Amino acid sequence: MRHGKKINHLGRKAAHRKAMLSNMACSLIEHKRINTTVAKAKALRVYIEPILTKSKTDSTHSRRVVFSQLQNKNVVTELFREVAPKIADRPGGYTRIIRTGYRLGDNAEMCMIELVDFNELYTNEKAKKTTRRSRRGGAPKAASAEETTTVEETTEEVSTEDTAAEQVEEAPAAEEATESEETPEEPKAEESSEEEEEK
Repeated sequence: MRHGKKINHLGRKAAHRKAMLSNMACSLIEHKRINTTVAKAKALRVYIEPILTKSKTDSTHSRRVVFSQLQNKNVVTELFREVAPKIADRPGGYTRIIRTGYRLGDNAEMCMIELVDFNELYTNEKAKKTTRRSRRGGAPKAASAEETTTVEETTEEVSTEDTAAEQVEEAPAAEEATESEETPEEPKAEESSEEEEEK
């Protein structure tokens, strides 16, 4: 009976198990998600989470401790440069196991283990919900504000183009300038926009 024995040996000797978990941890840090069996994923989660916690403090000592377990300096630099800043605010639980069914050959239960902060589907889920609600019940406040700013920008661009066209027309003939002073400015802007459309 194996009462109280928490370590899953995975049918391997200690050195083989340690090397396998180190390689899987390097692959997980490099690719952000890997496919494996559920038993290996659970063993990997226990192995890699203390390493990720250690990577939050970027010091020479923590880098040496992490390197002693991973044995790959490229992965260690990626861990401290890319992964550690993203997981800095998370107090544990850096990995997620998603079961994907059973393997055809031996019917082993398969899963995908991934780093939580690098999955865009789960992190952007709130934004998607707000857009769905906005389609049903009208435009949300943020979207309406963006629309008004874009409308204001387009009107400003049109007005600047109209004023530039007026200045070009006023320069060659002084007679047209006297006529434009007598007539209101709005028809002049409409005429210039019509001339631009014809061009």
